[in-house]
Amino acid sequence: MFLQRVYRLKRRNDFRRVFRTGVSVANRQFVVYVAKRLEAGPARLGISVSRKLGKAVVRNRVKRLIKEVARHWMKHLRPQTDIVVIARNPVANMSYDQVKSSLRHVFYKANLFQSNPEKNKKE
Repeated sequence: MFLQRVYRLKRRNDFRRVFRTGVSVANRQFVVYVAKRLEAGPARLGISVSRKLGKAVVRNRVKRLIKEVARHWMKHLRPQTDIVVIARNPVANMSYDQVKSSLRHVFYKANLFQSNPEKNKKE
């Protein structure tokens, strides 16, 4: 599966607005910028991975991991919110479960969840 189009933050102006007007929350692995949006709709996610993190293969892997974790949480995030996730260096060597745990931590710090994403798990 993939992150559906309505949940994606793509345009440069959207990223700039989130950086300019948003609030940032961070841990060692991620920086998350959060900005409220005037238009109605679900939360949207943008991902930024610097070249300092590694070559294209590494950067794309990190983006795929973040998208996959976020995909399961989109219905639990506050609507009318734009989120930009910036990956830091340690993420390059992390597993899926480590990325999930770290992202959950920073999303809770940013108060992004309107309901518990772990509640309705069927594993």
